[in-house]
Amino acid sequence: MDQLRVAIVGCGRISDLHELGYRNFDKAKIVAVCDRSHVVAESKAIKWNVPKVFTDYNELLQSDEIDMIELLVPHHLHAPMAIAACKAKKHVSVQKPMALSLDEADKMIAVAQENGVSLRVFENFIFYPPILKVKEMIHSGAIGDPRMIRVHYNSGTLDSSWKVPLKAWLWRFDSKRCGGGPIIFDHGYHLFSVALNLMGPVEKVSAWIDKTQVFPTKYIDGPATIMLKFRSPRCYGVMDFSHTPQMRINSDYYADDNRIEIVGDTGIIQINKCTTSTFDLPAVLLYKNGTTTVIETPRTDWKHSFIDATHHFVNSIQSGSQPSLDGTTARDILKVVLAAQYSSTERREIDVEEVKYMTP
Repeated sequence: MDQLRVAIVGCGRISDLHELGYRNFDKAKIVAVCDRSHVVAESKAIKWNVPKVFTDYNELLQSDEIDMIELLVPHHLHAPMAIAACKAKKHVSVQKPMALSLDEADKMIAVAQENGVSLRVFENFIFYPPILKVKEMIHSGAIGDPRMIRVHYNSGTLDSSWKVPLKAWLWRFDSKRCGGGPIIFDHGYHLFSVALNLMGPVEKVSAWIDKTQVFPTKYIDGPATIMLKFRSPRCYGVMDFSHTPQMRINSDYYADDNRIEIVGDTGIIQINKCTTSTFDLPAVLLYKNGTTTVIETPRTDWKHSFIDATHHFVNSIQSGSQPSLDGTTARDILKVVLAAQYSSTERREIDVEEVKYMTP
């Protein structure tokens, strides 16, 4: 198959990591960029050596020189823009979370199928090499049957990481545009994806989501604790989220501390590094038979998760295979995230199958 011609739509800070996946990649190349701001789009086009610049998304979709769209836009635009791209016979990679509701997700899946194009939600965490290594270890029985996953997140001060303008974040505090809060619905989708990827489908969710004032009229959805009951017998999860903006967390990317622990019948695995390495520890540790072992995991820089996620989707399109986090899988994760929000609001345990009958 010829080299896929790709358009990046939405040229915010994260787009620089998405662009890495197309550098020196013989199977796909970026041929166009699109942003509401011509200045922003043109600056990325110059930086990435991309020939075409658009500010009108509909005009971009009319081009017969584009095969695939990467959507890096606010959440409320995911469904309408993905659906429009599918109808224009373009393959679509859309940033997480997939959509604001299951109804939107269902429409996206249906339109992609009707038009014979591939739809996937871009989820880099499940392609992070240390996490891939841990998944391989679990499947090989390194810790016996997994019984518990603990997922930790806390934020850090903005002066120790990427410099992102405040105005670029403000839409995340609007539930009509974000779908929830910046921590649970936005960043949390990454961690729910990892939990399900390592442990399987979730059956029930219980959540306590507090709020913290960050501006006179803006609140962030944390601290929070979320409990998961997986479909596998005697298999559970606990997720904790904290907003700690005064804590210095050195990072080349976002100042987000993410750590994961999986407990099995015969051992424990710890993942100590994702976007940052808060503690000076190896990326992956295994405790078994009374001994702690450092697991060799090359390529621990977070950027590799973006590169590998991009290559995976392009390869799946060219081979006609199903991509990881296709529409159906991404919908299942969205269902769990929504269940957590409903659980906290209604102060009760939520069966994830209830979510399709619930109104946002």
